[in-house]
Amino acid sequence: MLHRRTVLGLFASAAAARPARAAALAAPAGPVILTLRGKIAAGNAEDGARFDLAMLDALPQGRFAGETPWTKGASVFTGPLMAAVLDAAGAGGDSLRVIALNDYSADIPLADIRAYRVILASRRDGAVMSVRDKGPLWVMYPMDTNPALRNETIYTRSVWQVSAIEAR
Repeated sequence: MLHRRTVLGLFASAAAARPARAAALAAPAGPVILTLRGKIAAGNAEDGARFDLAMLDALPQGRFAGETPWTKGASVFTGPLMAAVLDAAGAGGDSLRVIALNDYSADIPLADIRAYRVILASRRDGAVMSVRDKGPLWVMYPMDTNPALRNETIYTRSVWQVSAIEAR
């Protein structure tokens, strides 16, 4: 009997030592603007994890202030940290494929998301971005605080009109 308790205790300890999985993800109440699929632990739909704007607004936010190669004049872009979006669905893997509404896509190393405060900008100068204004979401690296990120590699990863992310 003592042996059985020891074995059960070891199993309980091993289970407790495993990394925590993402909590259950609520269903979106508004229009879905982002679908996260692939290697995820917590979804709220058959095809993965779906997010509406309110769900993204509830996550930790980031900020980019300055000019981009695609906009005129300085702007302030805000939106959820991509790491927070990935964490909400328990995303894993080594890379992300970010897909735009027009099917343009770019691969982003997951290490970038963890190393930099990359955001999914949903607002420009406080206003929700429309599709016409590169919305609903735009991948923004912190080029304003890290000029080394102003290069062609990062520019190709700065996908706008983001509709889906696939964790690979």
